[in-house]
Amino acid sequence: MLRALSRPAFSTGKSICLASAGRISRQTLLTCRSLSVETKMLTKDTINPKVLDAQYAVRGELVLRAMEHQAAMKSGRGNELPFDEVVFCNIGNPQQLQQKPISFFRQVLALCDNPDMCDHPDVGKLFAPDAIERAREILKSAPGGTGAYSASQGIEIARKHVAEFITARDGHPASESDIFLTDGASGGVAMSIQLLIRDSNDGIMIPIPQYPLYTATLSLNGGKPVGYFLDESKGWGMDIAELERAITQARSQGTNVRAIAVINPGNPTGQNLSAENIAEVVKFAEKEKLLILADEVYQTNVYREGDKFTSFKKVVRDLNSNVELFSFHSVSKGVLGECGRRGGYVELTNMDKEVLTQIYKLFSINLCSNIPGQIMVDLMVHPPQPGSHSYEQYQKEWNGIFESLRRRSAKLSAALNSMKNVSCTSIEGALYAFPSIRLPPKAIEAAKQAGKEPGTYYALQLLDNTGVCVIPGSGFGQVEGTQHFRTTFLPPEDKMDAVIERMKQFNDEFM
Repeated sequence: MLRALSRPAFSTGKSICLASAGRISRQTLLTCRSLSVETKMLTKDTINPKVLDAQYAVRGELVLRAMEHQAAMKSGRGNELPFDEVVFCNIGNPQQLQQKPISFFRQVLALCDNPDMCDHPDVGKLFAPDAIERAREILKSAPGGTGAYSASQGIEIARKHVAEFITARDGHPASESDIFLTDGASGGVAMSIQLLIRDSNDGIMIPIPQYPLYTATLSLNGGKPVGYFLDESKGWGMDIAELERAITQARSQGTNVRAIAVINPGNPTGQNLSAENIAEVVKFAEKEKLLILADEVYQTNVYREGDKFTSFKKVVRDLNSNVELFSFHSVSKGVLGECGRRGGYVELTNMDKEVLTQIYKLFSINLCSNIPGQIMVDLMVHPPQPGSHSYEQYQKEWNGIFESLRRRSAKLSAALNSMKNVSCTSIEGALYAFPSIRLPPKAIEAAKQAGKEPGTYYALQLLDNTGVCVIPGSGFGQVEGTQHFRTTFLPPEDKMDAVIERMKQFNDEFM
């Protein structure tokens, strides 16, 4: 029994609870407390419905289940699980899967975070001389260091180096005034969609399969995704007839199609578009008066012998096209894998000057992107040069990571094609495979009984039996009646065979 303090009656808005002096039971007190809890202002029914509409599969149900398994093992409750570790193949997060960072880049970042170290008498014992020089150069352009805001557009020297990188890559001049440093490529994509979507009638063409950032950001801004299907039979290439079908259908339904998004190299599909295919897309966009959103964060990840990456910017300039173009790049992918740094940039091409002013305003509202991410962008586009102290070590580390990715992509592609009822196109670029799976009727029925979409059911069973976390194709979009899943090939090379064997054994038994 508890003794309540004397207090007057008080209102909960819906009921009145009397807590008079004297002795009351525990149950009475608990009832009193429950009645006194006011209704929450924010509930699922009262938050912005656009948030409810947004979906992001790569951090969804499968990942939550994987984290539950991982937590169980860490707490000693995972003894009954049929695996000894969870392998997160759901997202392109290389350093989570033990990819090593580039030494020179981390040295420069450490010195920028601790600028007094640059003048320490023993600094040369710990840091390469060109890393010290580079940190001083960056700090001169960012006098407040990593703890101060930069200009809204980004650190000047970093934007200058980005412009030089683009000029060397494409053979056409780039200007630092057209470059904005962003919190990863995602920050640039979000800004672009916010700029484009005026009301619920506006839409953007997105590839299917797509990276769910696009549909999620469109949902948050109240826009419409206009899906166009990539052609799996042609290595996930872009077909102009399909683009024309998609835009015609959308316009007939009242959608104002304003832009087309292209992911090249592809996520989740791993294709690398040819210059000829890109030229067709540019001409299509020009004819239909569309802006192009070119997501090119995997431009370093091109594996097939003889292939090379071609940027949309290069083709636009080669064709002397006036099509408007936003081009995105990031430090999260390539061989850097610096996802946690959240560094990226967007280059604006053929943009109206008054629109540039409004874009600058949008960036100013957020003050600036994070400074360590900006520094990493600078290092990505302007690494150690031939003849410098750190060049040989940089090249050794860079080539080691790239060649390992190439080997793992080929190994995974071959393994998937050896599995029962699984087929996978050649992985030409990026960090993923997107194999097709042909589920037997019994599996489809079991999924139905479990209340799951068939591909999701397969992925959950794979996770629960092997500890390997992949994402079902439904999270990216796919042709109706087909099933796929996306997996990275980022597990360490010395573990790749074991991961593949677990996947193959499960799949062939499941099928």
